Amino acid sequence: MHVISKQHITDLAESFLKDSENYLIDIKVSASNKISVLIENDQHVAIQDCINLSRHIEHSLDREQQDFELEVSSPGIDQPFRHERQYRKYAGQEVEIKLRNGLKHKGILSLQPENAISLMPSKSKSSKKTNIPSEPVLFSLNDILETRLVIKF
Repeated sequence: MHVISKQHITDLAESFLKDSENYLIDIKVSASNKISVLIENDQHVAIQDCINLSRHIEHSLDREQQDFELEVSSPGIDQPFRHERQYRKYAGQEVEIKLRNGLKHKGILSLQPENAISLMPSKSKSSKKTNIPSEPVLFSLNDILETRLVIKF
């Protein structure tokens, strides 16, 4: 079996998305040609956007030459951020970041120039700490290992 090139799928997706509001988040291609494509949008990704991209990729590949499974979707709100534009999308919402040094911080996300964000620390109901800063804390995107939206029920 011939493994489909991740770069080929990336090129197909990027050329299709270049004039749209959607942008590419991630592509995975397994050894068994299971292709997973994640797209995002500054507002929300419509199901039809996923269908249209899926059809474009599928029609650009030849099933006679290689069998494949294709899934196009948007990342769930529980997934970590994978693209800088996601920080803009979720500005003003509570996030939790994990720094490369292992420390975690939670707060309201605010964007800063020069590849940085700031968090206005949030006080949790279970927290008894009184030394939580009341000023935004600045973080370089290069220092952040992972960022996730805080989901409240």
